[in-house]
Amino acid sequence: MRIMQILSIAALPLVGLGACTGLSDQDRAMIASASQNAQQAKDTAQQALAAAQAAQSSAAQAAKDAQAANEKADRIFQRSLRKTSP
Repeated sequence: MRIMQILSIAALPLVGLGACTGLSDQDRAMIASASQNAQQAKDTAQQALAAAQAAQSSAAQAAKDAQAANEKADRIFQRSLRKTSP
């Protein structure tokens, strides 16, 4: 029984390989087209990732600039309070 399971598992890739060699030109063209579409999708995803990383970097810089501006405004406000106090 165990030998039959091992043989069936070993035979499965061979059957698949045999099916691949029997593909028609139309099937091969469809597989090539799907592969090309997948590559285009991968390229588009890579471009989107690069754009997202650039946006994230820009947002981080904007947050740092906003924090610095907020601290400067707070210092100016505190200084004005000290000047007007008797």
